[in-house]
Amino acid sequence: MPIVVRLDVELARRKLSVGEFAERVGLTPANVAVLKNGRAKAVRFATLEAMCRVLGCQPGDLLEWVDDEPDGGAHDAG
Repeated sequence: MPIVVRLDVELARRKLSVGEFAERVGLTPANVAVLKNGRAKAVRFATLEAMCRVLGCQPGDLLEWVDDEPDGGAHDAG
């Protein structure tokens, strides 16, 4: 999956537990685990906003695009 969720890094930086973070953001700990483990298929902007507000960060601190194609994404123009 080319979008990597870096939530675990931001939680560790702030020494914030999943339970405390979930409570502050308004999510269940199970849903935070889904995000943290990269199993989420989508995230609402309202949730992303709440996560950034609680962590004092930008969306780019939580989400990173990683090219998973071996040739760097170049396609043959044919």
